[in-house]
Amino acid sequence: MAGQAPHIPVLLQPLLEQVAPVTGTWVDGTLGAGGYARGLLEAGAERVIGIDRDPSALRMASDWAASWGDRVWLVEDNFANMDAHATGVDGVVLDLGVSSMQLDQAERGFSFMRDGPLDMRMGQGGESAADIVNGAEEATLADILYLFGEERASRRIAKAIVRARAEAPIERTGQLAGIIERCLPRSKPGQAHPATRSFQGLRIAVNAEYESLWKGLVAAERALRPGGKLAVVTFHSVEDRMVKRFFQEHGDRKTHVNRYASEAPPAAETPFHVLTRKAVGPEKAETEVNPRARSAKLRVAQRTDLPPQDVTPEALSMPELTRSRRP
Repeated sequence: MAGQAPHIPVLLQPLLEQVAPVTGTWVDGTLGAGGYARGLLEAGAERVIGIDRDPSALRMASDWAASWGDRVWLVEDNFANMDAHATGVDGVVLDLGVSSMQLDQAERGFSFMRDGPLDMRMGQGGESAADIVNGAEEATLADILYLFGEERASRRIAKAIVRARAEAPIERTGQLAGIIERCLPRSKPGQAHPATRSFQGLRIAVNAEYESLWKGLVAAERALRPGGKLAVVTFHSVEDRMVKRFFQEHGDRKTHVNRYASEAPPAAETPFHVLTRKAVGPEKAETEVNPRARSAKLRVAQRTDLPPQDVTPEALSMPELTRSRRP
């Protein structure tokens, strides 16, 4: 691929196979290092609109995008607003969660493996993780860790955070990771780091990721033309559940769709035809090269000619702090 990206896009080849043939204008709503955008261009897309809320991703993209001329448009925004920048498009790709590029930058504060300021903001505005860790009530912290991070020891960890911040502000990722580690049993070889779920929960809260996903799926439905395709790559169970339920609410269960047939969709009673009978996961060869792919799941659907429909967060089982149901 011309002008290689610094990180490997997960499930790129299966995604391109599921959405083939790739033509017309596509939206890459989570541009990151540009792996999906370039894959789409190489596969035949005439134009890719790359959207990212992270200014550093767009600065990085400006280098490789120049070689594609007006075939690449870069937009700084949340993908939840994509239909404000593009309508009648042939496809939308969303690669959810934090990017490898962001994890590798210690100064961004996303990773417990690299000590840095406790930030975690994908954009430049709003509260940082340090603001939440040092300012939220203990019950709110516990809810964030449980609902967004699926951390079962959320109350214990929240209590330890409140106790520690009373002595000194928690401002570094290393500080927070150490507090969490002391609350939990030492992980065994092959197990995730004890801070994994807590850091996930804080990151999701800082960036309102579940709200963005809900609004982004609805925005994609509005942006796509009849016959256009929506492909979403998720990395944990809550994201995948939300996408699955969105397709259940707005799609049928067509399992024998000819991707190479006429672009005109058949008559339908739902806004989408679901093209993936079940989520597509990585092959062993991909996980050996790119361990981040292990938990990835791909779901794809094709837009029909029915008008867009609203969907509530409740219909997608979207976790919300005001709807905490912790045992």
